[in-house]
Amino acid sequence: MSAPATQTTLLGAWVGATIFFGAAVAPAAFAVLPTRALAGAMVGRVLPALFYSGMVVGLVVLGLLVAADGNGIARRGRRAAASLIIVACALGQFVVGARIDRLRAEIGGTLDTLPAGDARRVAFGRLHGASVGMMGVAVLAALGGIILTVRASTRYN
Repeated sequence: MSAPATQTTLLGAWVGATIFFGAAVAPAAFAVLPTRALAGAMVGRVLPALFYSGMVVGLVVLGLLVAADGNGIARRGRRAAASLIIVACALGQFVVGARIDRLRAEIGGTLDTLPAGDARRVAFGRLHGASVGMMGVAVLAALGGIILTVRASTRYN
């Protein structure tokens, strides 16, 4: 398989898994599990796999791009996209995810037992939004990388 095909396949598979998780798995967990706490725990166990795999995919794609000859604008764009995937996933996992874990430990019980205006519940909501945002940035960067890779590979064929 050629390097562009490998890059497109890796990025596409990761984007597909991430979108499937966000559109099907997480909502299903909250719909069918008996408590929001259980659903949150399940989602919290799966999310690191997406962040770590995003970092790995970004590193592999970046490595393939660095190993290839050339430095055109399309290649720089693809390198930027791969780098953005790595950074967004790392921030989501190691910064935002770590803060969520610390906050959950501080809360001790379930988030639903806190009043809506509780500072910890509000902070959790912000962190959850930041986590979703980091994943969204990574997905958009991956989609951009796919588009740039396909355009670059069809230009020369």
